[in-house]
Amino acid sequence: MNISGSRRIRLFSALVDACFHEKYSLSRLLKDAIAGVTVGIIAIPLAMALAIASGVPPQYGLYTSAIAGIVIAICGGSRFSVSGPTAAFVVILFPVSQQFGLSGLLLATLMSGFILLLMGLARFGKLIEYIPLPVTLGFTSGIGITIGTMQFKDFFGLSMATVPEHYVSKVAALVMALPTLDFGEAAIGIVTLGVLIFWPKLGLRVPGHLPALLAGCAVMVVLMHTGHPVATIGSRFHYLLPGGAQGNGIPSILPQFTLPWSQTGAAGLSWSLVQTLLPAAFSMAVLGAIESLLCAVVLDGMTGKKHHSNNELIGQGIGNMISPFFGGITATAAIARSAANVRAGATSPVSAIIHALLVILALLVLAPLLSWLPLAAMAALLLMVAWNMSEAHKVVDLLRHGPNDDILVMLTCMSLTVLFDMVIAITAGIVMASLLFMRRIAQLTRLTEVAAEVPEKTLVLRINGPLFFAAAERIFSEIRERSEGMKVIVLLWDRVAVLDAGGLNSLRQFINALPGDTELRLAEIPFQPLKTMARARLHPIKGKLSFYSTLQGAL
Repeated sequence: MNISGSRRIRLFSALVDACFHEKYSLSRLLKDAIAGVTVGIIAIPLAMALAIASGVPPQYGLYTSAIAGIVIAICGGSRFSVSGPTAAFVVILFPVSQQFGLSGLLLATLMSGFILLLMGLARFGKLIEYIPLPVTLGFTSGIGITIGTMQFKDFFGLSMATVPEHYVSKVAALVMALPTLDFGEAAIGIVTLGVLIFWPKLGLRVPGHLPALLAGCAVMVVLMHTGHPVATIGSRFHYLLPGGAQGNGIPSILPQFTLPWSQTGAAGLSWSLVQTLLPAAFSMAVLGAIESLLCAVVLDGMTGKKHHSNNELIGQGIGNMISPFFGGITATAAIARSAANVRAGATSPVSAIIHALLVILALLVLAPLLSWLPLAAMAALLLMVAWNMSEAHKVVDLLRHGPNDDILVMLTCMSLTVLFDMVIAITAGIVMASLLFMRRIAQLTRLTEVAAEVPEKTLVLRINGPLFFAAAERIFSEIRERSEGMKVIVLLWDRVAVLDAGGLNSLRQFINALPGDTELRLAEIPFQPLKTMARARLHPIKGKLSFYSTLQGAL
């Protein structure tokens, strides 16, 4: 995985590079406008659906796409990324919103933005390279499974008083609720999902989200004419008007500035609340960093351009720090929307800004119509998102052709994400992958005999590979076994690139255990192992240990 990124921090780097260092013409503006409108059509229903899945009213998803979408496009380091609410965050945001309400979720978003900003300033952008593919594939697939399961209630119109928090209990509750299945709601969901699946096969450039929603709404109209009630955004979500009256659906107003912790029903800002929300905020920041940088890498591969990883983290941090003051929940770069942005002909971050402006326009003009969208159709959208996020084809390919170690890591991350928590899954996955990687490297370190004329009672061996803690003990044990009865042991170190503290300790133990009449000679030691020995004050010992620059000298 190649993550680009200059060591120098430059705010607005993507916007400056795309629009000022390169000539920005009217034709490029037209391309950006077309791409921005295309992505905006995709983002409007998805933003609402993701907000609902996160446990908050749908307008807060639109606020996120509008505010964070503009700020991150201006401040970030990837010229083609489109930011907003994403499916990956749902598994973290939903528990927070249920326990702490909207104010707690906005405060956690603000804290995650601050953490992202610090990560960018600390130049952590390139650390994404050290997260192995089985780990990212495991937790993204696990998130896809979790999100997909959460949509069954609305997709099939199931009647459930409460939805359990833990996955196993949730599945059990859904099974128990199956007798309440509403065939009308299921018909809306199935038609919407069917259009989403088959629309790309038509080869049209129009995104399938809008036709799918229109098809679902058509089914809804038929059902309502027959007297069948249908759950919509307007029937489930309500808001208070300035005069105190209650409105249904989505308010036709711009995002209003307010302190995140001063929302209706909030307990206020306190140090104890900050401490309680810190683990969730850290999870949001880590996931936001992974998601945004992976998205930037995908876009680099599609366009041949290079992003600035640290600047992208800073942009994401600033966006998530500003957005909560206008009701925006956690945002990051969305891979699907960003890829659609590129395919629609985007040339700069201007397209992402136009996408955000279209969301604001829809909020002001189309709010009454958006309130009529059926919840089953929104669930169908998220089912499609969950399927794409699961990357099932990659999972199957890894299961069929991947090394057993990688399969174990992926399945562990997937299971832990579904059953427990994403942070636990990533932590366990990285630890497992690291240990298994060290085992693989340790197995590469081996001994070979050197073809040379040697005196009697002399053993000449070459060490191939790094002498680190995971391999050194085995190597010196093998040398001990093969050197019984020898008076001189010559070890050729020309292929030992690394010697760490563990390897040095094993070497000392080997030297101390040598019989009194046996001498160890080390030849052709590379710079790093030689430097390590010098710092450890490992000096020649007459008749027991000596160093030589060449094998011939040692013989």
